[in-house]
Amino acid sequence: MLVQDPKAVRTLLTRYATLRIAQARRESPSASRELAEVGQALCALTGAATVEDAVAAADALLDAGAAPSGDGELPLAV
Repeated sequence: MLVQDPKAVRTLLTRYATLRIAQARRESPSASRELAEVGQALCALTGAATVEDAVAAADALLDAGAAPSGDGELPLAV
């Protein structure tokens, strides 16, 4: 199974959220295109069919990475 880089997932989620906020404030064609591209990248990264599913999957991936490993060691900060 392919393991996604948490840093890449976090970067895409942050960019997606930033673009969504920008679009809510003031729509622009360039931001719409970039939002679509970031959404497609999230879908590709997570294997999801929709952006909504991709965002949920990316959140779950990050949540799983933040959980303690159970071996008594703290997870490394990313």
